[in-house]
Amino acid sequence: MQSLSGKTFFVTGANTGIGKATAFELARRGGHVVLACRSEDKTRPVMAEIEAAVPGAKLDFVSLDLGSLDAVERCAKAYLDSGKPIDVLVNNAGLAGSTGTTKDGHEITIGTNHVGPFLLTELLLPRLREAPEARVVNVASRAHFRQKALDVGMIRRPASSAAGSFAYYAQSKLMNVLHAKALAEALRGTKVTTYSLHPGVVASDVWRKVPWPFRGLIKLFMVTNEEGARTQLRCATDPSLASESGRYYDAERERTPSQVALDPRARDELDAWSRELVKKHLESA
Repeated sequence: MQSLSGKTFFVTGANTGIGKATAFELARRGGHVVLACRSEDKTRPVMAEIEAAVPGAKLDFVSLDLGSLDAVERCAKAYLDSGKPIDVLVNNAGLAGSTGTTKDGHEITIGTNHVGPFLLTELLLPRLREAPEARVVNVASRAHFRQKALDVGMIRRPASSAAGSFAYYAQSKLMNVLHAKALAEALRGTKVTTYSLHPGVVASDVWRKVPWPFRGLIKLFMVTNEEGARTQLRCATDPSLASESGRYYDAERERTPSQVALDPRARDELDAWSRELVKKHLESA
């Protein structure tokens, strides 16, 4: 088993689902895991569970609400002020089947799954650049193939039903793939590499907003959280991927993403739009 001693992993949504499975495995291998989650009350029991299974586990909690750009900025600032390192940022947290808007008035799925993680990544990049070798891992989805074009305007057109929200989920996952590619281009020649991936259709808490009984039915055909964590663990830790950047992975192997995910115009459009959307937060950091 590869030792991760001396490395720090910042994992969003690490108190449930594949994020929790990822945190467990990183800690088991000796990594220092920062669990970045909305609820401290729900995260502390998970940390205690990890500590019971992995005596001496190195864990930290940080408060992070990806549905609020102010909260994202506060989280990043607090962590940077702590002086602690980051070797790998795993943008794992996400949601599906939700309707409504974020605290900033953005459509909730795209706002939470892309805009929040985009800002967090930008704010933490200075710390990542200080690492001997750093990685940014975006947990995307095979669902991105369902979107034939980048449509940033969807963020202003919230879904009217849970069923209609799946198009927004697919769009947000396309954005995750394009974000990893844009980062790879911007960080070319640095010690920071990027990855996006499909974890499998996982029976995780990402589906918590899908109405019952549909939630129960779709979970019958899904893989476990531990199985779903394998691909992001490989992207986060495998030494053989250290020279790769901007690639997309599925079932622990590199795969070709959708045609629009390979379009440099879509990549650059998303990057410019995302920066404009979070401009005031980047300027105040």
